[in-house]
Amino acid sequence: MADVKIILPDGSAKEYAAGTTLGEAVKQLSNSLAKKVLAANVNGELTDLREELVDGSEVAFLTFEEDGGKHTLRHTASHILAQAVKRLWPEAKLAIGPAIDKGFYYDIDMEHTLTPEDLTK
Repeated sequence: MADVKIILPDGSAKEYAAGTTLGEAVKQLSNSLAKKVLAANVNGELTDLREELVDGSEVAFLTFEEDGGKHTLRHTASHILAQAVKRLWPEAKLAIGPAIDKGFYYDIDMEHTLTPEDLTK
């Protein structure tokens, strides 16, 4: 298999085997960084870590310290919230649940009014 080269934010180039995912690449760079990374910016696009590297791409790995990392975590958290609500209240109707600057929210239509006690469920 041919190697794939990516360019990191400091301008350095790293080579990986073709078929390597972004998640695998960051683990090869640094295990401690890999534990913090939530997504990647590939050529200016927010990208999932399961995506394979593309030769010649500019890649920045994003933690919660970067806006793209925050957005990814908050977006995922909104989906987890929606799944939890549907498991506990299957009749709940889900609307939208975007990530926002200070967290996320989800519009949910259901008879039950959520309380702080429901959070432990």
